[in-house]
Amino acid sequence: MNEPYPYRGSDAWNNEPRYSDDERTWAILAHLSAPAGTIFSAGWLGFLGPLLIWMFQKNKSRLVRKASARAFNYSLALFLLNIVAWMCFFTFLLIPLAIVLWVLEFILILWSPIRGAMAASKGKIYRYPFSIPILH
Repeated sequence: MNEPYPYRGSDAWNNEPRYSDDERTWAILAHLSAPAGTIFSAGWLGFLGPLLIWMFQKNKSRLVRKASARAFNYSLALFLLNIVAWMCFFTFLLIPLAIVLWVLEFILILWSPIRGAMAASKGKIYRYPFSIPILH
């Protein structure tokens, strides 16, 4: 009864679970693999990194499962935004809209995953502003 934390895996003051360094590292990688994949594939494979992390690490940690699933769902939404932008680009009159969508996608693919990685470094689960809920 002399334990500093009354419940195993939780903090007595705010009742939040504590995660290991490995769990937090995998969660950070799940968030940051989305913008890395998007940048290196010109917007086409941003969802691949979070999907692979989800596939191989989902049963090992709740934090990693949630982080990778949410990063995948968000990346999929931005992938669809990229497809819409390309469709607008091939419609001659909508080229300005395509450029605006690409700028918006670039901002979103950097801003939210960085915030997610910062939350994961603290052991928190980040909720993306919009996403398509496919993985849980």
